[in-house]
Amino acid sequence: MTGKHVVVIGAGMGGLSAALDLAASGIGVTLLERHAAPGGKMRQVSIGDARIDSGPTVFTMRWVFEDLFEAAGTSLSSHVELSAAEVLARHSWLDGTRLDLFADVERSVDAIATLAGAREAAAYRDFASQSQRIFETLDHTFMRRERPSAAGLTVSLGFRGLPRLYATKPFATLWRELGRVFRDPRLRQLFGRYATYCGSSPFAAPATLMLIAHAERAGVWLVEGGMQGLASALLRIVERAGASIRLGTEAVGLRIDGGRVSGVDIAGGDPIQADAVIFNGDVAALTAGLLGDGAVGAVARRPGEPRSLSALTWSTVAVADGFPLEHHSVFFGGDYADEFASIFSRQAVCAEPTVYVCAQGRSVGNRFSAGTAEPLFVLINAPPRAFDDREIGQLQARVRELLARHGLRLTHQPGGPVVTTPADFDRLFPGSGGSIYGWPTHGAMGTFRRSGSRAKIPGLYLAGGTVHPGPGVPMAALSGRIAAASVRADLAG
Repeated sequence: MTGKHVVVIGAGMGGLSAALDLAASGIGVTLLERHAAPGGKMRQVSIGDARIDSGPTVFTMRWVFEDLFEAAGTSLSSHVELSAAEVLARHSWLDGTRLDLFADVERSVDAIATLAGAREAAAYRDFASQSQRIFETLDHTFMRRERPSAAGLTVSLGFRGLPRLYATKPFATLWRELGRVFRDPRLRQLFGRYATYCGSSPFAAPATLMLIAHAERAGVWLVEGGMQGLASALLRIVERAGASIRLGTEAVGLRIDGGRVSGVDIAGGDPIQADAVIFNGDVAALTAGLLGDGAVGAVARRPGEPRSLSALTWSTVAVADGFPLEHHSVFFGGDYADEFASIFSRQAVCAEPTVYVCAQGRSVGNRFSAGTAEPLFVLINAPPRAFDDREIGQLQARVRELLARHGLRLTHQPGGPVVTTPADFDRLFPGSGGSIYGWPTHGAMGTFRRSGSRAKIPGLYLAGGTVHPGPGVPMAALSGRIAAASVRADLAG
């Protein structure tokens, strides 16, 4: 396909993966990114000398990136230094109990037995097996397909595979299934949180999302230099493969000739002609006309559907006292149901939101001594709406109080904390409305409503967390690879 040229809009995980696959196969690629650094939501906030991961902080499904780098003729380990986390996350409840989950199932079984007894420990072992079976059923039949449908998934598994499909639990909510598995409400709360990884409520999301537990248990990896290091490594390899990289360049419109996308208009520059364009951004930006009126019909509108969770985050350098933080620590409030009712029904944050703290400097073999300031990222779930300064101040006080009840005291150093609100997310990622994950995965058919890689306008392709297979670092990378494969197939045809 010598002589063909593709423009990729957006250097998030989907855009980087698509650009690498295309450039490595000999197709000319121009990669446009409106920000000064790659990574999309995988961004960093600077406070003094500290560079604080302030987006995705959990790196799982390492094999997705090993396959991507291998296809480009290199290896992940040659470009990114990774270490395996023994503790997946430390969890704390207001009654003073704590639980570490481990990559080693039996270590987690022992920890759960200490927390909640032998019955719950055995239930966890069964839960781990069940979540693994769900993941293995859907890995190649669903997650890696261009745009799977319920009917197509059934056909791909065949008649004998129907029991396996039914065992993925699409018709039960995650919360209901967890109630069937676990008696201890703390464990239901812990594993229900996996629904938030794709912006959803565990009370409305299908139990199929138990597969996330297996993806995490299969390995959480800590990236040397932070998650931004992965994006920077990908960018270097994309450039080495021959792509033209244009950071700080904003696409402002799609050129459409004869009913087909033919190029991209950029701010302050000449149009770029293309045989195909991959848009790695929130697909709602297209229906909102942010890339021109001609692209409004590129994907189906989803009027009336609520957008996914957003967040309020605080990036800071602080001294953390009174609680032994792990790299990933989760602090639960008392009323989990109210957290999601508040967000999805009342567009509010509950009195005791779950607080996530990432202590990114606490990597394997590196522990901070008492009184040492360290980079921290603090997050609570929030509805995708604007918050005024008064509300933000009240929420920050609420978070501080909740953490103190868990025993954690943070003493912020000069320059922080830096707050990011849903309005900031909307500004950073146009069309999102502040939503981080697109649309929530609610109901049995929720996941099938995502757009596939091919838009309704010929020559336009889609990647990123708002299209199939969904949000998250490895899923976005898979979406980029699916989009690149679609482009290659169509250009070859």
